[in-house]
Amino acid sequence: MSDAYIPKEIFEESLLQFFDPIRPYLDDPAVSDIMINGPDQIYVEKKGQLHLTPARFETREALVAALRNAAQFVGKHIDELRPILEGRLPDGSRIEAVLPPAAPDGPCVSIRRFFKETLTVERLIGFGAMTEEVATALQALVVAKLNVLVAGGTGSGKTSMLNALSSFIPEGERVVVIEDSRELQLQRTHVCMLEARPADPKGRGEVSIRDLFRATLRMRPDRIVVGEIRGGEALDLIQAMTSGHGGCLSTLHATYPRDTATRLETMAMMSDIEMPLTALRIQLASAVNIILQVARLQDGSRKVTHVTEVLGYDTATNQYQMRDIFVREYGGFDDQGHILSKIVPSGILPQCLPQLHEHGVDLPASVHAAAKRNNHRSLPP
Repeated sequence: MSDAYIPKEIFEESLLQFFDPIRPYLDDPAVSDIMINGPDQIYVEKKGQLHLTPARFETREALVAALRNAAQFVGKHIDELRPILEGRLPDGSRIEAVLPPAAPDGPCVSIRRFFKETLTVERLIGFGAMTEEVATALQALVVAKLNVLVAGGTGSGKTSMLNALSSFIPEGERVVVIEDSRELQLQRTHVCMLEARPADPKGRGEVSIRDLFRATLRMRPDRIVVGEIRGGEALDLIQAMTSGHGGCLSTLHATYPRDTATRLETMAMMSDIEMPLTALRIQLASAVNIILQVARLQDGSRKVTHVTEVLGYDTATNQYQMRDIFVREYGGFDDQGHILSKIVPSGILPQCLPQLHEHGVDLPASVHAAAKRNNHRSLPP
C-alpha cells in the first residue's frame, strides 16, 4: 500500500518504532544531539557534553531499515548509489545520515533535536549566554534596522540566538523567512515562512534558497530572515542589504568576526554573477553592520563572545575594518571545570549610534560609561 493512503499520525508512529532504541533520547528535552556511529555506538549531547549511551540497534540492517523509513517520510530514497540522507523526523528534528559503502563501518547518523519550546532572550540571559546589557544593545541594533549576522561553529547556538533576536523586531513589521529546512520559530505574528525544496530523484521540482530570495524581494518584506547562508545566495543577501532592505538577519558558520566576513565573501563568490573582488568586498562591508559571534566553549556552555560593528573595507590594506562593541574576557577555570568569563563593553562607541538615535533607541548606559573612561585614559596628561 502507498504511504499516501496511510494516515499521517500512523505513518509517523510506525517510523518512530524503527527508531525505538533511541526513542528515550528523542523524547528527552535535555538531549540536543544524537550521534549514531553504526548500530553499536550511540552518543548523545547534553548541556554541550557528549555521553556514550547503552542504546544499540539489533543489527546494521535494523538501523538501515530505520533510515529507509526516515527517507520515505520526507519523500526521498537512499541506497548504495544515493548513500546520503538529509531530512527531518516527525517532530522536526534534523537527520543527516551516510550509508555504506560511503560509511564503511555502518551507517553514520546525526540527529539535531528540534525543540518546540523556543529559547527566549530571558532564558539565554538566565543560562549566562549573554547579559541584560548585551540584550538591551542587541534590541537597539535590531529595532534600528541594522543588518545582523549571527556567526558561530557547529552546535554553538546560532539558531537559538536568531530566534531570540526575532523577538526584538517591532510587531508591526512583515517578516519573510527563508530556510533550507524549517528550524526557526520566530516570535512574531506577521511571518511568511518559505522553505527550499531539493529536486526529486528525476531532477525535477527543485526550489533553491536563491529562487526563494528573488521571490521574497517582490513580497514587500520589512525584514528578511535567512536561516543559514551556505552558498551563492550570500550575494543576493548582500545586494538586498545594500539596496534598502535594512534589518536583515541570518546565520553562518564561522569562528571569529573577521572569519565571518571572509567566509561570507567566499560564499558570495559561489554565485554565478561575476564581480571584481574589491567591489564585492566594499559592498559586503557596507551591507553587514553587526556580527554577533557565538561559541560553544570548552566546558560545553554556549556564549555570546563578540558584538562587532563592521565599519567598511580598506582597499589600501585589503582589510575589513571592524570594532568590537562588546567582547568576552576569560579568567581561567573554577573548581568544577567551568570557564570563568564575562562579556564587557569594549570602551568604544559604534559609528552606527546616530542610526540608533534616529529610531529612538540607544545603547545601555554601561557602553557610554566605558567609552567615557576609555577617552579619559587616552587623553594626554
